[in-house]
Amino acid sequence: MKIGIDKMAFATTNEYIDLRELARVRGDEPDKYTIGIGQEQQAVVPPTQDIVTLGAAAADKMLTPEERDRISTVIVATESGIDNSKASAIYVKHLLGLNDFVRAVELKEACYSATAGIQFARGLVALNPQESVLVIAADIARYGLAVPGEVTQGAGAVAMLVSQNPRVITLEATSVSLTKDVMDFWRPLYATEAMVDGKYSTNVYIDFFKQTLERYQQLTGRGLEDMSAITFHLPFTKMGKKALEAVLGDRDDATAQRLRDALTASQIYSRRVGNLYTGSLYLGLMSYLQNGAAHAGDRVALFSYGSGAEAEFYTGILEPGFADNLSSVFTDLDARKQVTIDEYEQAFNQHLGMNADDVEFDISADQAKFVLAGQKNHQRIYKCK
Repeated sequence: MKIGIDKMAFATTNEYIDLRELARVRGDEPDKYTIGIGQEQQAVVPPTQDIVTLGAAAADKMLTPEERDRISTVIVATESGIDNSKASAIYVKHLLGLNDFVRAVELKEACYSATAGIQFARGLVALNPQESVLVIAADIARYGLAVPGEVTQGAGAVAMLVSQNPRVITLEATSVSLTKDVMDFWRPLYATEAMVDGKYSTNVYIDFFKQTLERYQQLTGRGLEDMSAITFHLPFTKMGKKALEAVLGDRDDATAQRLRDALTASQIYSRRVGNLYTGSLYLGLMSYLQNGAAHAGDRVALFSYGSGAEAEFYTGILEPGFADNLSSVFTDLDARKQVTIDEYEQAFNQHLGMNADDVEFDISADQAKFVLAGQKNHQRIYKCK
């Protein structure tokens, strides 16, 4: 039985900042952000948006009424959870109008958990081929204002429908996961911003990539020449380049050039959105499929990484017509409004976060279909316009 990703859709906020402007305000050279880090724009999150509204928006773009009826499970993978007990997937399920005979769970392991969600979904579909599983990777990356990690913030969600006879990519049998207890990035329960050892985390990321790739090659007998592309988790786009070059080295043959070109294509959307945590790998996959030299029958590799640390390397085969089952990302990005750095800072500080007070947000300026209207009696209030 062929099982894989049948549809993919992306959603982000309707505001962004230009990182060249941020660099000037922070007293840095713009090239430090655009070349050194590899980022050009960054999504700005108004207080009326969170992982629930973004995740629901992404899924709502791609699901037909018939597909909604076939969904047996909703999995939301995130490290931006809004409740320590209740799964964000329950709110998403409600906003999407799915029937009550659906299970809904939330997964956590830094930026890796969406990959776990896809693997779990694969097993559920194998047991019940007539059903589909909705996997949503939704996150808001926050480090703070005027801090080293500020340039690697971002927000958005990627929704994926996992089913039999998929129309985007069929997952192959072999995958390699690697888990070690590493303190390169974490966020204690009392913190709304993450803590990170940046250089150490980069080194761990590269090491995990090399180990999982080598193990995959040992298990399958396949080499880099058997892959049309390797897509990476991209907390910032330069990270994928560091990992790829760590295995390519001085190679300048056709395989090396193909993989470098594919990486460039996979970075296009992330350069304009920023870090999606759990969704970064899958936005990179969408970017490659829509901007790279991808063809039906190609083998595409995916490298998933989550600090703490866990990684997975796996592959899939592209299906005919895959491009017809992806949402139009450029349309969303081009429709956004650029805001000033002052407006961005105000939005950042209005984030609901761990506030226990009753709050009512002005939702009139937010044109999104799903919005966070506020909080009352310690309960978040969502509305569908």
